[in-house]
Amino acid sequence: MYSGRLAMKPLLFGDLMGGIITTTDEVSNYPGFKKLTGIELADKIKEHAEEYDIWVEHNKIVKVEKLKSHFKVKSEDGKMFKSKTILFATGSKWRKLGVPGEEEFANKGVHYCALCDSFAYKNKVTAIIGGSDTAAKDALVLAQAGKKVYMIYRGEKIRPEHVNLIKIENMIKKGKIEIINNTNVVEIKGDSNGVTHIILDKSYKGSKEFQLDGVFIAIGHIALSDLAKDLGVKLNKKGEIKINRTSETNVPGVYAAGDVGDTVFKQAITGVAEAVLASYSAYEHISKM
Repeated sequence: MYSGRLAMKPLLFGDLMGGIITTTDEVSNYPGFKKLTGIELADKIKEHAEEYDIWVEHNKIVKVEKLKSHFKVKSEDGKMFKSKTILFATGSKWRKLGVPGEEEFANKGVHYCALCDSFAYKNKVTAIIGGSDTAAKDALVLAQAGKKVYMIYRGEKIRPEHVNLIKIENMIKKGKIEIINNTNVVEIKGDSNGVTHIILDKSYKGSKEFQLDGVFIAIGHIALSDLAKDLGVKLNKKGEIKINRTSETNVPGVYAAGDVGDTVFKQAITGVAEAVLASYSAYEHISKM
């Protein structure tokens, strides 16, 4: 939107417009909207952006090269494009648990998005692996229709935002959610129909075997920064793109915003702000060329 306002002829690439926010059931911390879904927020932003002269390609970029005066990008279908600046808003992907059975039962009892797959677990028992705010929100989604949700977390206590912690505590009182702390899942087991149980690293109520119908993994994300790395952009130890206060990277003409960046506090509103700063920085860069 801001690149369009600055008449920069922006070209947007993406195979999932809106990114991970579209898998969020409820967004209640985006200024101007008391409550809406992630899909609704993404649609509103997209609709607003299309008021300007922008070009959208529902496609993935597979290669980015830096030439003398511009960048060359190649899309998944083999098309080539040139640009004076690049903004990486590639986001992140769900982090895998890395235990036996996870890959085997993927989408057959093992999931990463409660909003996407909770419909299949009506009146069933599920587990959320993780203790973050995302894990708490996933547990609340599953508890709406499910019989019971167990939050299994390796830490001492879960760490959601205060408003979601209150909701979790209310569900605990109703018997819909139970928290198992200081515990890890070491294996996921099942049969031809899907997941049947998990194996814990310590006994819970006398057994390490835990019977359930589905497992949802919410242990963080991995930054999608490989394309930036290939350009010589500096990353931190987590693989996130290093940016300054105006969203610039170490490579002139290259910027980053959102979950792929190295900012500590990641929210939809902060990602939007970083993208605005990146657009203006790109505008300043081009103006000096």
